[in-house]
Amino acid sequence: MPECATTLPKHLRADVQTLWDYHDLHHELRSTDVGIGLGSHDLGVATYAAELYQRGCFPKIVFTGANAPTTVARFPRGEAVHYREHAVELGVPDDAILVEPTARNTGDNIERSRELLAARGIKVNSATLISRPYQQRRAYATCKKLWPEVEVRCASQPLPLDEYLQSIGDVDRVINMLVGDTQRISVYAQRGFAIPQDVPKEVQRAFERLVASGYTARLLT
Repeated sequence: MPECATTLPKHLRADVQTLWDYHDLHHELRSTDVGIGLGSHDLGVATYAAELYQRGCFPKIVFTGANAPTTVARFPRGEAVHYREHAVELGVPDDAILVEPTARNTGDNIERSRELLAARGIKVNSATLISRPYQQRRAYATCKKLWPEVEVRCASQPLPLDEYLQSIGDVDRVINMLVGDTQRISVYAQRGFAIPQDVPKEVQRAFERLVASGYTARLLT
């Protein structure tokens, strides 16, 4: 198999950076009742959830996620299970972690985490959603639709674009995911899965140019 590119082509940089910046909400970190780590292919979610726990940002973590086609090879026991194991290796006490192993999309992540916390008698007025950097906006919009009474903050590993690309090791994969998440901001609001979010013209144009360049693998049909 050919090696995956890890360097962003110069002719794509401006458009990729535009989408990257759009999805980062730059929320100020505050103490919340719980941290919710959203499952994905990115183990950095669990790394950062563990760091925030150790900084006292929340007393409890929920890791949520089953598998997607993009994660089953890397996390054969499920995203949430592997996230928990990684966080424990980083020093988070096992009894500070809850695992929700069935969610297959962001809506499931939110709803099933809420149900798990309620079943454990844990009252939640505020939550920090920890996700991939380019999932922040969609996670926020989904949570505000499905769990509107909760004050929600979004957080991701604070890596610049190039460092994140190096950490994932596959530029095309990240660009495809960025393009797919940008499309989902509008489509999911139209379908009632999330609250509407403004999409500035420069973001829409960057999205369209990347689609025209062939980054369509994560587009909804």
